[in-house]
Amino acid sequence: MANVSVYNMEGKEVGTMELSDAIFGVEINEHLVHMAVVSQLANNRQGTQKAKTRSEVSGGGRKPWRQKGTGHARQGSTRSPQWTGGGVVFAPTPRDYSFKLNKKEKRAALKSALTDKLNNDKLIVVDKLAFDEIKTKNFKNVLDNLKVDSKALVVINENDEKVVLSARNIPSVKTALTNTINVYDVLDAKTLVLTQDAVKTIEEVYA
Repeated sequence: MANVSVYNMEGKEVGTMELSDAIFGVEINEHLVHMAVVSQLANNRQGTQKAKTRSEVSGGGRKPWRQKGTGHARQGSTRSPQWTGGGVVFAPTPRDYSFKLNKKEKRAALKSALTDKLNNDKLIVVDKLAFDEIKTKNFKNVLDNLKVDSKALVVINENDEKVVLSARNIPSVKTALTNTINVYDVLDAKTLVLTQDAVKTIEEVYA
């Protein structure tokens, strides 16, 4: 088991914590991680793009000129794709891009992402995150104390409105609950910040 330092909100080390190898010490499966990211990005697509084909644009019902004898190339409609105002060839239509990964694959991908963060020293554990008021400056001070100066994902165990709203106005910070973390957000963050309670819940749920 890996031992990591536990810090308080002032950035001081207050102890250590053992991380389960079943979650933070697995063999990284790059293929599953890639599939999880592609799946999430595909599932986020609206799929609402639309362009009209030649059968949907208005006009063009009559043959513009006779087949032979004009000197022009043969034409059947003024709404063919090569005409101005014509339909689009193979036009995009509304569709669903989503596809599913099974539960085992999702968990394995998440474990790989968490392991990668630990292996690269990009994982920080804090004993707790708690604020008396909703204030962005307070949250920024905590990040400065922890020496987090880049894009960060902060994972908490329970939905604490004061924590979430305090972090909301910091562009480089995203918050998540233990039941909403995903592979894309973990990989996208330069630093992963977990509370002790969040670590325990992740080890219980995903073991």
